[in-house]
Amino acid sequence: MTAGRLRPLLYLSGTVLFWGTSFVAIKTAYSGFSPMMVMWLRMTVASLVFLPFWRRVPRPQRRTGDWRFLGLAVLFIPCLYYLLEAFAVRFTTSSQAGVVSATMPLMVAAAAWVFLRERLSWQSAVGIGVSIAGVAVLSTAGVAQESAPAPALGNLLELAAMMAAAGSTVTVKHLSDRYDPWLLTGLQAAVGVAFFGPLAIASGPTDWLAVSPAAWGAVLYLGTACSLGAFGLYNSALKLMPASRAALAINLIPAVALLAGWVVLGESLSALQLAACFLIVGAVVFAEISGRLPAEEPAAP
Repeated sequence: MTAGRLRPLLYLSGTVLFWGTSFVAIKTAYSGFSPMMVMWLRMTVASLVFLPFWRRVPRPQRRTGDWRFLGLAVLFIPCLYYLLEAFAVRFTTSSQAGVVSATMPLMVAAAAWVFLRERLSWQSAVGIGVSIAGVAVLSTAGVAQESAPAPALGNLLELAAMMAAAGSTVTVKHLSDRYDPWLLTGLQAAVGVAFFGPLAIASGPTDWLAVSPAAWGAVLYLGTACSLGAFGLYNSALKLMPASRAALAINLIPAVALLAGWVVLGESLSALQLAACFLIVGAVVFAEISGRLPAEEPAAP
């Protein structure tokens, strides 16, 4: 395998590791902070880490109308994605949220069909329907527990977060030829600081001295690895390969999330929920393996 083909795979491997463990990190951070405070802190950490490298990032080649796509990119991520996921992980387990994230590749395929005029195969259409049905089974079979007080609501919010992530993938791919991926990642982090700041203040005061080292460590990990690192690596992969192929890596996140939730938080799934997990992942794998990927990246509209 040539270095040119190996590099995007390495980018995606880091993305899967960081995103797959982010659900556990969020749960841990919630032990000391409110959801909105966690989101604001992780965006602040990501921005502070990125700031020293700002001048080293190549300047973009701007075109008229780019502001619309930049606006959509930051609306989807961090605003909608993090807002929805913040409450999703509060109401469901990190394991279930990770499994629901497996629907993102199919969301990308659907978004590319609508907005980039890419062909949507019948396999993808079937996969979308079956995976959503699997999410419904996973949610309705969930039993309220301390770590998941409302699993149905949490899984539905995580599904909406995946729609926002798919929208971001399509818009970032459109801009990736002229905007450095790390510039886009830094911009998303900076917007996140401004967006979640008022929400963090409105969520109530924080007893900073009472926050455990584990919660602080989780916030630092979320900001550096899961926000700046994971999105920077994913945006870098989008620059080097088609969006539909880059999104395939999301299929591996459920395995990482399930393993991390079991090892770190002691989470478990019922037999019916486990079957729903296999249904979701199986539908995604069927859609991606049986459907033919385009040989060339389609031209932007």
